[in-house]
Amino acid sequence: MPRRRGARVHGTTRRVPREHYELDERAHMRPAPTEPYDVPLWRDAKVHPDHHIQVAKALYSVPTRYVGQRVRVRADSKTVRIYLGTELIKMHARQAVGGRSTDPSDYPKDKAAYAFRDIDRLLDEAGRRGDSVGEYAHALLGAPLPWRHMRQVYALLRLCEKYGAARVDAACARALAFDVLDVRRIRRMLETSSAAEAQAEQRGKLVQLPLLPARFARSDDSFRTLKNRDDETGGAR
Repeated sequence: MPRRRGARVHGTTRRVPREHYELDERAHMRPAPTEPYDVPLWRDAKVHPDHHIQVAKALYSVPTRYVGQRVRVRADSKTVRIYLGTELIKMHARQAVGGRSTDPSDYPKDKAAYAFRDIDRLLDEAGRRGDSVGEYAHALLGAPLPWRHMRQVYALLRLCEKYGAARVDAACARALAFDVLDVRRIRRMLETSSAAEAQAEQRGKLVQLPLLPARFARSDDSFRTLKNRDDETGGAR
């Protein structure tokens, strides 16, 4: 009957492998894992002007000096590690979908011009969409760490493109009156009003007015005063 594996003398070490393991190697072995291996997720990400990257639908902050650069991210079930090349530049606890992990020390401590150039540009663009849109953007970005709210202002500007600046401006005015600073609420207001208008139009209760001139509109001459007519005719009546 053949001898069991590991019980014969090894041709190189001249030792019995089973005996070698028991005497020399077993004491250095770690306990066998009791949980499945935590398979990491590797992704490339861009550091946006608000100092955050997005990984698996969650946001993580990165120091100012890396804004605009592409980084490599390793995310497992507990931690998110951010690398620039082979250098580990930031680590966060893993967040659930829709979560955010922000380290205030990642933002600039001084108010250097370069740090606020994107903020000023956003405020200027929001102001051009409407007075209330601009006021709403100022309220969002007026916090001590305005970069945290840049994504909300970007979302507000996208709503202006989708629904029209006038409608968003009216929604912002209403939200400001109730001191509501949440762009998601603005979006829901616009979605609700759009859906209501669409249903009313289907039922025939909402009629879109044509953009052509009105059929029975008076001519400009109808609104001239008697004095103006006398001046044009030399005083003759």
